[in-house]
Amino acid sequence: MAVDVTATLEAPCSREELFECVSDLTTYPKWLDIVPRAAAVDGAVGDEHAWTVELRGRLGPFARAKRLRMVRTRHDVPDAVVFERRELDGRSHSPWRLEAHVAGVGNGTSRLTMRLHYGGGLWGPLVERLLSDEIER
Repeated sequence: MAVDVTATLEAPCSREELFECVSDLTTYPKWLDIVPRAAAVDGAVGDEHAWTVELRGRLGPFARAKRLRMVRTRHDVPDAVVFERRELDGRSHSPWRLEAHVAGVGNGTSRLTMRLHYGGGLWGPLVERLLSDEIER
């Protein structure tokens, strides 16, 4: 079961400030509870920027943790950034793709639209519920 979630937020900051925050995964633990840790990876392959991202969530008695290697595959300052899962262990993994699009709406306000795609089945219902709860907060 694939999960596709889209969320939109208006923030009282410039487009550039908002883009700077969402284009670096190390900032996510500061504002996204399901990401308790994200660290830049030293020695990334070629010129790609990579991060190790830990996801953690609890829904009732069920808890899950997952570690992903995410690579920034698009970086159009200050409009859009895309991160995709790219592991280096030679095994097949479920796809994860996170897109962030930033637009100025005037009066020092910006709009962020984020889209998450998870193509696996194991985390599906839990991811969808956790993200819905996180978006509401």
